[in-house]
Parts: sequence; C-alpha cells; structure tokens
Amino acid sequence: MLGSEIHINRPFLLRTVNSFGRVLDRSGARVAHLNAEEVLHLAQSSTGFALSDSIPKTGLATLVDSLNDEAHLSLFGRFAIRNFLRRAAESRLNVEGVLLTQHEIDRPAIREPVVIIGMPRSGTTILHALLHLDRNHRAPLSWECLLPYPAPREEDYESGERVDTVRREFEQLFRLVPDFKKKHYMEADSPQECIGITALNFASYQFLAMAYVPSYLEWFMSVDHTQNLRWHKAFLGFLQSGGVVSPRWLLKSPIHMMRLSAVFDVYPDAKVIATHRHPSQVVPSTASLISSMRSLYSDAEHTKRTGREQLRTWSDFLNRFLQDRQRLNKEEQIIDVHFDAFKEDQLSVVDSIYERFGWNLHPQDRERMQEFLREQPRGKHGVHEYSLAEFDIRPNELTAHFADYLDFLASEPEAKLSVGE
Repeated sequence: MLGSEIHINRPFLLRTVNSFGRVLDRSGARVAHLNAEEVLHLAQSSTGFALSDSIPKTGLATLVDSLNDEAHLSLFGRFAIRNFLRRAAESRLNVEGVLLTQHEIDRPAIREPVVIIGMPRSGTTILHALLHLDRNHRAPLSWECLLPYPAPREEDYESGERVDTVRREFEQLFRLVPDFKKKHYMEADSPQECIGITALNFASYQFLAMAYVPSYLEWFMSVDHTQNLRWHKAFLGFLQSGGVVSPRWLLKSPIHMMRLSAVFDVYPDAKVIATHRHPSQVVPSTASLISSMRSLYSDAEHTKRTGREQLRTWSDFLNRFLQDRQRLNKEEQIIDVHFDAFKEDQLSVVDSIYERFGWNLHPQDRERMQEFLREQPRGKHGVHEYSLAEFDIRPNELTAHFADYLDFLASEPEAKLSVGE
C-alpha cells in the first residue's frame, strides 16, 4: 500500500507538475529517467577525469536502480534528483582531479578532529552549530559540500556566488516543504553533516533521507565504511588546500554511530561526543523529518512504512554502536551528552565537554554561542509535533527493538530517560 496517512502539505505548483508527470507516465513517456552511466559520462566529459574508486561507481549504480524501481519518484523528483546526482558526480571528479595532482605531504595534517555522533533529533545539529562558533573549530559548511570546487579561500569562504546559489536553493526547499524549518536547522553557511561529504562518494545516508530505496539501504549497510571515510578524510584535505584551516575539524553525523570502528580506523585520535535521547522520541521525530523530505520527491510517501523503516534501521545502527564501543576501549576519547540535560542548559553541557577534553573557550566565542541561542530559540519556526502512534509503532515494540540501548542508557550515571517533552 502506498500513500500518506499523515497530511503532507504540497504547494500548488508541485502538485500541478506532478499531475502532469503522472499523465506522461501513463502514456509511456520516459521523462527524466535516471541513468547512472549517463551521469558519469556527463561528469567525465565536463571535468576530464574519471572515477578511480569502486565504491562510488557501485553506489551510484545501486542507487539509480533503487530510485527507478522502488522510490516511486514524481516528475519533479526525477528532475531534482537527476540534477543532484549530476552535480555530485561533477563535484566528486573535480575534487578527485585536485587530489591526484596534489602531493599528500603538502596538505595540512588533520589531528584530533571532533566528531559529534548520536541518534538524529538528539541535539546534534544545535551542538554542532554551537561548537562551530569556537574559532579553533572548522566545520564543513553546507555550500562547501554541495559546490566544493574550487577549494574555498579566505576571501570567498563567507560570501560569494556559490554561497548565494545554495542559499537560493535552500529558500526554494523551504517553500516546497513548508514544515522543514521547524523540524531541522539548516542554512547555506551552517555546518553540514558528514552525509554531505559521503554523498559525493555515493555511499551516504543522505539519499536514504531523500527517497525510499531499500535495495540501496541494504548495500549501504554492507559497504566498506573505512574506505568510505578515507574519501571523507581526503575531502577535508581538499577543503584545507584553499587556505581556510583551523586547529580542529568539527564533524557530525548520526550515521557515525553505526561505523564507530571505521571512524577510529581513519581518525584514531578523534574526540567523540555521543548524544543520547530516548528512542520513543527519536524514532517518530526522525520519521517525521524524513517523510517531509521524501514527500518533496515522491507523491507516494508512505509515512507508516517510513516509521517502521526508521525503527529497524536505528535499532541496527545502535546495536553496531554498542558492539564497537565495547570492543574498541576508547572511552577516554568519548563523552556522552544526554538530550534532556542539553535542552535544559546548553552552555553548561558545552563547558563539560571543554573540561573533559582540556580545551579553552575564548570569552568572545562563548558570547557568540549565547547570541546564537538567543537568535535560535527552540520552536522558533513552530513546534515539531509527532508521536509513535502516527507511525503505527507500539511502545512495547520499540522497547524490544532498543532493549540493549535502553540498558546502556540506564547504566549511565547522568542518564535521563524521559519519554516526553
């Protein structure tokens, strides 16, 4: 069964375009059909380079097959995702071209990166934005991941044509998905998650947030994530080559929970901040956000299916996290942050992180953090409402899926296991 059980407010223009697309589909027309070989051919013709790594080749082919066969993309969705894939392939090859001609010894070393992990909707985005205001941190920005080439220089880091382009694209996104901003903080010049980097490797959860692609999810779960993050590290080196460098990289992705071992393989001296929140809040909140995103590209978004998918996916991810954490013995490099404590007093949590890792926070940077919190109060763009019932998930079912993780939370001395807000 397809179709949304929760009303998704699609603007008139989007409904009109997609209605026309359904007429074309019934006539047998193949408008904006996705083709992986075409995507790579156009990117290679534009840049003069070809992919040398098997992961992005296989990832793109698997993704395109899954999009064509399983995602039920609308006409708008096919055009939008086709353009996204073409730009990602071109960006990837331009970056690869620079890396091929650039001696690794000439790149500034990446030492003790800060890696924020944790389930989605557990405070990672705001924590990322706050720590980005420390002059010692350098986060990849949204526009840098979408339009990375050439490597940003000091004079075009904060403004310029690429920043303006992405800002216009985000404004269009917010118009097409009216409830997006109340569910997620995102600006053209805000820190971007690592999924924006691995999207250029076509091995990224970003595509799973855009469309229902179960075959691609199965491939993604089994991919060599150490190799995937080696590309991630090379990309950071590319960004640094433009001259915008800080003492510590500030990285963030909930997906790192399922590949903690790979994170430490590639960044053995990483400082990891793990955020936690009760799954009864995280699962429906994440499903709600993803349903909003998928509804932009498909008129057949099935919200209850998405909820059950998120229940299974994050249960699997967290089990991997617990297994890796027990095996790695890296506790001195990990600090746990509980969402309820962070919600109550963000800067106190920031202070505890700095104390744990022996960092100093400049008074002016602290003032900037305080100003950010004043300008971005919780619920600024509306209240994000959700519940387990909306996604046909029973509380006892959720408890069973997350039993090991709930035991882990209960064992934490500062754990707060509230299931409501």
